[in-house]
Amino acid sequence: MENESDLSIVLITMDRAAACTVLTRSDGKEARLPLEPSPFEDTSVLDRLDFSPAYGALLATTQSGDQVLFEVPLEEAGYQLAGRLVVYLDQNQWSLLSNAGRGTETSNDADRVAARKLKEWVEQRRIVLPASAGHYFETGKRFSTDKRYALGLTILQYSRGWQMRDPLQVRRNELHDAFCHRMDRPGSVRSAPVFTLAPDALYAPTRWTGTELTPTPQNRLAFQTEALRAACASIDVMLDTQRVEEGPDTGWVEASQSFSDWLDELDQDSQQKRRAIDIHIVKDLQQELAEEAAAADVPEELFRQWGFKGLVRAIGGSPAVGLFREMLQSRHLNKGTTWRRNDLTDMVYLSCAAGYADFVVCEKHMRDPLQHGLKRMGRSTQVYRRLNDAVAAIEELLEARFAPVSPTP
Repeated sequence: MENESDLSIVLITMDRAAACTVLTRSDGKEARLPLEPSPFEDTSVLDRLDFSPAYGALLATTQSGDQVLFEVPLEEAGYQLAGRLVVYLDQNQWSLLSNAGRGTETSNDADRVAARKLKEWVEQRRIVLPASAGHYFETGKRFSTDKRYALGLTILQYSRGWQMRDPLQVRRNELHDAFCHRMDRPGSVRSAPVFTLAPDALYAPTRWTGTELTPTPQNRLAFQTEALRAACASIDVMLDTQRVEEGPDTGWVEASQSFSDWLDELDQDSQQKRRAIDIHIVKDLQQELAEEAAAADVPEELFRQWGFKGLVRAIGGSPAVGLFREMLQSRHLNKGTTWRRNDLTDMVYLSCAAGYADFVVCEKHMRDPLQHGLKRMGRSTQVYRRLNDAVAAIEELLEARFAPVSPTP
C-alpha cells in the first residue's frame, strides 16, 4: 500500500455538466467538490478542464467535443522552449491554416500538406507557433460565430499555450536594457523571453493592473495557480461566442497619412527624410523613453547629454523597436504610400516577431519593408509570403539540425 505521505494529486478536473471539481489522487481515489460559483459564463463553449500537475499540461474540452492541449509553465520558459524553432504566422496565415486543417473548398492540396507538417512538428516538439494578443483581437472581431470558433480553435491547438509577449512590453524592455548596457550595468537588464509560457505575458502591465509572477521555490504553488488561471482564460476568451467589438479610432491613420504626404512633397534626399522620421518616432515614444530611462536609473543630466542621437541609437539598436523603426521609415519613404487601419497593428506585431523568431510568414505589403529592415540591421530571421515556401525552409533547417553525424574514422 502506498504511504500516505507519498500520495499526491495527479489530476484536477473541472466538469461543467456535473458542476463539480474532481481531485484524483495517485492511489486512484477521488474527492468531489461542488463547482460554486461556476467559472463558466453563458457565452463560454468549454465543457471540461483537466490539469495534470506532474506533466504541466492542461486539456480543455469544448461542448462540441473539440480538445485543446496547452503546455503550462513549470520552470523557466527558455528551458521549456528547449531549442525548438519559433515560427510566427500573421493573421492571414492562421486563416489559411484553419481552412487547410478543415479541408474547406478554399484550401488546396499544398496548403493541407503544409498544415499537416506544421502540426506534426508542433506535436514532435520541434517548433512552436506562438499566438499573440493581435491574433486574439483579430479573431475575436470576426462576425461569423462558426468561422470565429474554427479559427480560434486552430490557433489554440497549434500554439499549445506558447505566446509572444506584448510588443509594447517588449519595446519597453528593450529600451530599458539598452539604457542599462549604455551605462555598463548588464546585471540590471530584464532579459524577459519574448516567446514564453509565462502567465499574462500576452498583455503588458500598462494595459492592466496585475503583476507578472516569476517561479521561485517559495511561490511555486501560487505561480502554477496563476499559470493555470491564465491558460484557462486564454482558451475561454478565444472561443467565446460573443464577438469582440472594434476599438475606437485613434486618428493614427490620418496622422500617418498626413506625415507621409508631407514627406512626399519635401525637397530633401532620403537621409534628410530619415532624420525627419526619426524625430517623428522619438516624439511618439517620448513617454516610454523617459519612463524606462528612469526605471534604469539613468541620471537626468546624463539623459540630457545623450540627446536625440543617443535616443535614436537606443531605438535603432534594439531588435523589435529597431525593426519597427526600419519598417516605418521604409513605408514613409515610399512615395504614394496609403495607410490603412491595420497597418500599425501589423507593423508592431511583425517587427516584434521578426526581432526574435526564426521564421515569419506575412502578406507581401508587410514582408517587403520587413525584409528590407532585417537586411539593414543585419538580422537573420527568414520572412516568407507563402506558407508553403516557409514550410519548405523550415523542413530544410530541421533536417540539417537533426541530420545524423558520421562517426570519425
